[in-house]
Amino acid sequence: MAGLNIYRPRIADKILERKLKGKGAVLIEGAKWCGKTTTAEQQAKSILYMSEPGKVEQNIQLATLNPKLLLKGDNPRLIDEWQIAPQLWDSIRFESDHRHQFGLFILTGSSVPPDMSKIVHSGTGRFAWLRMRPMALWESGESSGDVSLSSLFDGNHDIAGLSNLDMERMAFITCRGGWPSSVEMSDDIALDQAFDYIDAVEHRDIQRVDGVTRDPGRVHRLLRSYARHQGGQVTNPTIRQDLIENEGESLDVDTIASYIKALKNIFVIEDVEAWNPNLRSKTAIRSSDTRYFTDPSIATAALGIGPNDLIADLNTFGLIFETLCIRDLRTYSEALNGGVYHYRDKNGLECDAVIHLRDGRYGLIEIKLGGDKLINEGATTLRELADKIDTTKMKKPSFMMVLTAIGDYAFRREDGVLVVPIGCLKD
Repeated sequence: MAGLNIYRPRIADKILERKLKGKGAVLIEGAKWCGKTTTAEQQAKSILYMSEPGKVEQNIQLATLNPKLLLKGDNPRLIDEWQIAPQLWDSIRFESDHRHQFGLFILTGSSVPPDMSKIVHSGTGRFAWLRMRPMALWESGESSGDVSLSSLFDGNHDIAGLSNLDMERMAFITCRGGWPSSVEMSDDIALDQAFDYIDAVEHRDIQRVDGVTRDPGRVHRLLRSYARHQGGQVTNPTIRQDLIENEGESLDVDTIASYIKALKNIFVIEDVEAWNPNLRSKTAIRSSDTRYFTDPSIATAALGIGPNDLIADLNTFGLIFETLCIRDLRTYSEALNGGVYHYRDKNGLECDAVIHLRDGRYGLIEIKLGGDKLINEGATTLRELADKIDTTKMKKPSFMMVLTAIGDYAFRREDGVLVVPIGCLKD
């Protein structure tokens, strides 16, 4: 087992380096434990830990009375957990304006500040944003990286890859998640980390995000409901129906919405927006977001299940594996200046993931556990969607891919659809 002080390179390393060359400050956001601070420390020349024990109140006071003192140091200067004193934002913006330099500050934050009302400037033109998530399989060393998304977008579809992940290992990785510390632990200890994360969210983190007291039991029930509905486009009233058996009819939709917003603000939940292509027909496209956690282990911990439970219930395994794939695809696509979306129309045609780049190129992806039957179903869906797209108004898809949990090889089918195990993929 590697030592806990070993730094595994992250895809965010190069993104951060690039963004520092074009902005005065870069804000790295993401869930606690996902590695934001450690990644920022690799490029910072000086560091201020806002939450350092014994100095929190002092730092908050200085942020109001003499913020320049906190910003003093070699650049890039890391301000860790900056949201503890949101007033620093305007001071950093001012410094960025008047020094006429790039790469001055790196900010990290594991929650959105509850009160931005005292911040005068939005940061447009001075700040860049970078979202980090728990490790993708390429980052944790569990993907061979034989298939590159970047290469696929460049038209290189003659793929050949090998994955060493079988069903048992994939079930374990799904439950362990991509938390950097857990990747370096023995398997039995690593599985505890997601449960500890859930406990921290329910009893502490969600209480601190905006100062509103929330019932940990209700948070837990909400997380369980979200876990059951991940990958779907369920409404808040549907989630309410899951909870009222314990809560009673007095629980209203607005309360559900406030809890979900709080969970988004601490980056526990990260839904996927709908993709709206130009179609040949006038088919209505469903525009609701699709529900996901930022890491699959949050779902398994919320449901109280482990690897053996997933193997015994392949339907649940498939749903939670989809969350793992969305996490990885988001990480890889952002390195390519892209985003991940979901497609569904009124006729029920659905595509699990669409990676759309800024230059208009896009790839269509169906996510399946594996096996010929499911792969064939995924390929059929991809071809149906591709046939609906009006290629006189937008480009043809750069590739169509069935992304699988298991399967030894990555290859191109005769119909042009790529079959790629997640254990072969990288950015």
